[in-house]
Amino acid sequence: MALDPRFSVLVSGYTFFESPRWRDDHLWLSDFYTHQIIRVDGQGRVEKIADVPQQPSGMGWLPDGRLLVVSMRDRKVLRREADGRLVTHADLSSVANGHVNDMVVDAQGRAYVGNFGFDLMGGGAPHTATLARVDPDGSVHAAAEGLYFPNGSMITPDGRTLIVAETMGNRISAFDIQPDGQLGPRRDWAAWGPLPAMTDVPSVLGALKAAPDGATLDAEGAVWFADAVGHRVVRMAPGGEILESISTGDQGAFACTLGGPDGRTLFICVAPDFLEHARQAAREAAIWTTTVNVPGAGRP
Repeated sequence: MALDPRFSVLVSGYTFFESPRWRDDHLWLSDFYTHQIIRVDGQGRVEKIADVPQQPSGMGWLPDGRLLVVSMRDRKVLRREADGRLVTHADLSSVANGHVNDMVVDAQGRAYVGNFGFDLMGGGAPHTATLARVDPDGSVHAAAEGLYFPNGSMITPDGRTLIVAETMGNRISAFDIQPDGQLGPRRDWAAWGPLPAMTDVPSVLGALKAAPDGATLDAEGAVWFADAVGHRVVRMAPGGEILESISTGDQGAFACTLGGPDGRTLFICVAPDFLEHARQAAREAAIWTTTVNVPGAGRP
């Protein structure tokens, strides 16, 4: 199938891209099943940054520029030191009941980290999850309870609001960030359907009108998210109005971010599906790009 002319391919031939981040004129990416972090320049040239044997996901940076990266399977956040070594920054096994996944790091170096809440790839029964907060000293705290697969975390430009896409919840949630990093009560940023009964994964997925996965904020306060069940990326306003929807055709969309020289390039992580056994065995993941009107803002 020919590529839609709205899209260009920046890089391809990987397993499953997640957690795209634009920093220092490069796109940073986690590739799940080659267990590596790469960064890509605007011409598609790739540089490997690190190996994360237990599967990399969310990324962010401390105020001094050191990289933090999620190590999914052993439920840790790692820190990349100046000499390139990866060391343990925090162990989230006391909070996370499934693979640790997306993360956003605020200006103070506090990381808000989601997890699956259950053994998704192993066929476990769905369960809500606890969002973790990791302080700059590596201490771990429960930040919010009862979230439906917290994913796509973002912080507004003023640093006062955390926005969390709940992939299995038919909603995006928001929390006020207190000066000490604690979160206020959860509220709907947008909701478009009832909370699914957490019985089994096929039933949950069938109850979703959209499944917001990786996500990013723009300068008008809208959220772009990859719809993990809808083969599309969506630009949504607070309250839930869909401002734009771009189909990715026969490819699934699983994360996105805004970047590029003017902040108006939308980078989209695409793959045929998200199934571990299929993605491990193939090299079909790619980054597609398209140009949008409103630049990115906030974090990540």
